[in-house]
Amino acid sequence: MEILSSRIILRPKDYQASLAFWRDALGLAVAREYPGGTVFFAGQNLIEIAAHGGSDVESTFEGAIWLQVRDLDDASAELQSEGVRIDREPRVEPWGLREMWIADPDGVQIVLVQVPADHPLRRDTR
Repeated sequence: MEILSSRIILRPKDYQASLAFWRDALGLAVAREYPGGTVFFAGQNLIEIAAHGGSDVESTFEGAIWLQVRDLDDASAELQSEGVRIDREPRVEPWGLREMWIADPDGVQIVLVQVPADHPLRRDTR
């Protein structure tokens, strides 16, 4: 199997509330819009908020969306100014990343991550 592209598709209970969260509160840029949905750029991925298909099937998203930011403290201040509730304040995890947790209007967990300069993810291994 050859994967050519990928995206995360969320089918929220309240499309307008989710659209406002992802577009306005998080400030993600729109990749494209179509009748019944909006696709956002999210780093190397796409997040699609679909206004269709979510009402017939009850589902719970059991994972989390991992979004890397340049400066977690700046992101925290920006989100708080937009009225976004911080579920878990920024902290250094045992694996060395700084993380903060928020959630979208449907409770989908979003992990905002800052990779410190001395973390192995940033080291040049050549």
